Amino acid sequence: MNVLMKGLVVAAVQVLLVASVGAKYLYDRANYPRVWAETAPYDPDLPIRGRYVSIAVLVDAERLPSPEAPADSGAPTMFIGRLEVRGERLVAVEDTGGKHWVTSRRCGEAQCWQLGEPLAYFIPEHVADPSRRPAGETLWVEVTLPPKGAPRPIRLGVKKADGAVSPLDLRDE
Repeated sequence: MNVLMKGLVVAAVQVLLVASVGAKYLYDRANYPRVWAETAPYDPDLPIRGRYVSIAVLVDAERLPSPEAPADSGAPTMFIGRLEVRGERLVAVEDTGGKHWVTSRRCGEAQCWQLGEPLAYFIPEHVADPSRRPAGETLWVEVTLPPKGAPRPIRLGVKKADGAVSPLDLRDE
C-alpha cells in the first residue's frame, strides 16, 4: 500500500466516524422524546469555545417535601432526579438513581427549578444574540431526552405572552 492509499484509508475512517455521530443524533431525534423547555440564558460569548448561548433549562419539579427547609422559606434547595416529558412539559422527578441535579432559583417573585448543568447552543458568528429578548418574550429551547446524558438542544424559539413557541431562524446571513 502506497502513501496515497494510506492517506485515503485514514480520511475514509475519519469521515465514517463523523458520519456515525451525526447518524446517532438523527436517530435520537427520531426515537426519543422531544419537548420545548423554557430557558434562563446567560454568558452568550466565550472566546475559547466560540460563539454560543449558554442556557439553563427550567423544568417543573416533582419531589418529596424536604424536612430541612420549609417549602416557603425561599432557601435554595437541590435534588437529584430523572427527566421525563409529561404532556408538553419537561419534568424533573426526584430519584436517587437519577442523573441530573436540579436546583431552585428565583424567577421574579416565585421559585422555579432548573437543571444544574447549563446547555451550550452554538450560533453563527454574524447572527444577533438570541438570548437578548424584548420585554414580553422568553427564550425557549427544543431538546431531545436521550436515555443517558444531558438533554440535547435542537433549536431555539421565542414565546410571546400567552402564545405558542415560534422557532428562531439563526442561519448565517
